Amino acid sequence: MSYLDAASSAPLHPVARQALLASLDEGWADPSRLYREGRRARLLLDAAREAAAEAVGCRPDELTFTSSGTRAVHSGIAGAMGGRRRVGRHLIVSAVEHSSVLHSAELFEVTEVPVDRTGAVSARSYADALRPDTALACLQSANHEVGTVQPVAEVAAVCREAGVPLLVDAAQSLGWGPVEGDWSLLTASAHKWGGPSGVGLLAVRKGVRFSPPGPSDERESGRAPGFENLPAIVAAAASLRAVRAEAEQEAVRLRELTARIRSRVPRLVPDVDVVGDPERRLPGIVTFSCLYVDGETLLHELDRAGFSVSSGSSCTSSTLTPSHVLKAMGVLSEGNVRVSLPFGAISEEVDRFLEVLPGAVAAVREKLGAPAPATEAHEDSLVVDALGKRCPIPVIELAKVIGDVPVGGTVRVLSDDEAARLDIPAWCEMREQEYVGEEPADQGSAYVVRRVS
Repeated sequence: MSYLDAASSAPLHPVARQALLASLDEGWADPSRLYREGRRARLLLDAAREAAAEAVGCRPDELTFTSSGTRAVHSGIAGAMGGRRRVGRHLIVSAVEHSSVLHSAELFEVTEVPVDRTGAVSARSYADALRPDTALACLQSANHEVGTVQPVAEVAAVCREAGVPLLVDAAQSLGWGPVEGDWSLLTASAHKWGGPSGVGLLAVRKGVRFSPPGPSDERESGRAPGFENLPAIVAAAASLRAVRAEAEQEAVRLRELTARIRSRVPRLVPDVDVVGDPERRLPGIVTFSCLYVDGETLLHELDRAGFSVSSGSSCTSSTLTPSHVLKAMGVLSEGNVRVSLPFGAISEEVDRFLEVLPGAVAAVREKLGAPAPATEAHEDSLVVDALGKRCPIPVIELAKVIGDVPVGGTVRVLSDDEAARLDIPAWCEMREQEYVGEEPADQGSAYVVRRVS
C-alpha cells in the first residue's frame, strides 16, 4: 500500500518513535515539582522547547505547547483578539485558510481576502482590507489542499506598518523551514511533519498584546491549561529537528516527483485541470481535478489499487459541499485528487500511481456515463433537468447535450447541487465554452451556457 496523503498526517518519523519511547521512561513526572523525577521531566521539557523554538525562529519563552494544532489556532486567535479588544473586533483572513482558522473567525467581524486561480493572496488585498478597528490578520504559510506558498513576508510588512499583528498558520510548511517575515503569532501541528498527534505549537512574539482565553492556569505561561503530554512533546521536538536536517535534500527529490505528476497527468488523462501554483508550492503536494468523475468513487478505485490519497470533492465530505479552497480559487472541484508525498516516498511509487490513474479515471467515467464527443446540432436552446442529482452528473449531462445546439445556442442546466455553481463555470473554461451566468429557478438554479465552438 502506498500512502500518499502526508498533508493530512505524516507517518511517524523514526526519530519521533525513539524519542517517544525513551521519554515514556524518563518524562512521566510533573515538571513543576522540585524532586529528582520532576527535575528530570523539566529538563526534557525545556530542551524540547528550545529545540522547537530554534526551528520556529523565536525565543523559547515565546513558545507554548498545546494539545493540537487546532487548539493552537483557536487559542492564538482568541488570545490576540482578547488582547486587542479595545482596538476592535475586526479580523482579516484569506478565503483559503484551514477550517480551524475560519471557524475561530466566525466569532468576530470578518473580512475574507480573495485569492487568484493558483490559490495565492496578494499583499495589496490585505492592505485594502485593513481598517482602524482591525485587531488581527491571519494567513497560512502554505495551502493544505493545493500546496501554494503564500507571500507571508509581504503581508507581514503591510500589517506591521499598520500596527496589526499577523498570525501565521504554519502547519503545512514548518517541517520544510522557518516562516519568513515579521510575523507576530505562529501556529503549527506536530503530526504534519512526522511527530505524534496531540501536540501543537503556539508562538507569541514579545510585545504582542495577548489575553489567554478561558480560566487561567499556571502551566505553559497560562496559554495551554492542563498537564503537559511530555513524551509526545519531546518526540515532536526531536522529529522537527530531524526533518529539518533532511529538508533541503528531500525537497529537491520530492519536487522532481511532484513535477513528474503535474506534467504527466494531463497527458495520460483527458479533461484534467492541475491546480495550484506550479512554482511557489510545497515540495510534496500536487492536486488535480478530473471532469465527469465522482471524487469518492475515484478514491475508492485508487484505494483498491493500493494508493491512499485524499480529495476536496464535495462527495468525500460529510457536509456535501465542495472544498472552500477550490471554490475560492474558481477551479473544478469534482473528481479532485490531492497527492501529498511523505518524506522518503520513492520514484517507483509515483510511476505506479501514474500507471494506475488513467484506468481508474476511465472506470469511474464509464460507470457514470461520461459523454462521447457530439457534433450534430439540433435546437437553438436546450434545458437539462439535473435537479436532485449530485455533481458531476449535472456537468456530465451538460457535456452530453452541448453539441446538440448550434454555435451561439444555449443550454440551461437546472441543478440544486451547490457544487454545480463552481463546476459548470470551470467546465466552460476547460472546454472553451461561454458561461453566461446563473438564473433563479423554481427549484435550485439555472446555469446558462452558450456554445462557442
